[in-house]
Amino acid sequence: MDVHLRDLRYFVAVAEHLHFTRAAEALFVSQPALSKQIRTLETELRTVLFERDRREVRLTPAGLALLPEAQAILAAWRRAEQAVATAAAEHAATLVVGMNTGLGRGLLPAVRARFSAAAPSARLLVRQIPWDDPTAGLAAEGPNRTDAAFVWLPLPAPDRYEWLTVATEPRLLALPATHRLAERDTVDIADLLDEPFLALPPGSGELREYWLATAARRGHPPTIGAEVANAEETVEALTAGLGVCLIASGNAPLIVRDGITTRPVTGVAPSELVIAWRRGDARPLLRLLLTAVKQSTPPLAANK
Repeated sequence: MDVHLRDLRYFVAVAEHLHFTRAAEALFVSQPALSKQIRTLETELRTVLFERDRREVRLTPAGLALLPEAQAILAAWRRAEQAVATAAAEHAATLVVGMNTGLGRGLLPAVRARFSAAAPSARLLVRQIPWDDPTAGLAAEGPNRTDAAFVWLPLPAPDRYEWLTVATEPRLLALPATHRLAERDTVDIADLLDEPFLALPPGSGELREYWLATAARRGHPPTIGAEVANAEETVEALTAGLGVCLIASGNAPLIVRDGITTRPVTGVAPSELVIAWRRGDARPLLRLLLTAVKQSTPPLAANK
């Protein structure tokens, strides 16, 4: 037995009007088509639902039994449709923004405030993504997928994304306060070639090489003292003396504490923090977010 919602809707309309012509008008179908559909339903149920004569239409006992159940089913389906519509509207009015590390710089509160002012009915969800995904969810599928992300360049498969520069900052050397190089005012990358470095997970790809300053080593391979997957592990590894690492100057407050210090580094290019999104995504809500970012971090470089 395969009864469709349409069949129940037609049955309920006839049962409530007790008149095929008026029910057909209410359903915006022809009376013959309605009569045919009711006969099909009766055939499926193997019972007669209506008694018909020239003067009136009456529900049979089977029809009387079916009516409240059919009405309940249709009401449940209307609630389901409303729930789906509500969920879809909420999803359409939600942006998920990923990041690998806390932004600091006062950026996120400013962006939230401007975004909320521009789109008061929308939601901005911020999701922390592990360091082994350098796109912070842009390349992910499933629950970790994001609509936009605050990430550090370089991005893997850059042709898939567009981005807007948020900050260009010098890279600093983070190291234990007791390290011999901590006595210097400035450290050159040439002085670090044999130092053990803290490295991002292998899954971070080009970004791992970037923070190891591989391009500035002129072929000298880095020594990996430990791999770190988040800021907390970085602090623990630095405190334990497992190695040194490069960080963006704006992230120093996330790392520096008793026993850990930073020094300027020469011989390496500055770091670039961007907000990135998938190429071709022109949703108005995303554009409002980008405007909020621009307003919160002037002046910004042009779109990539």
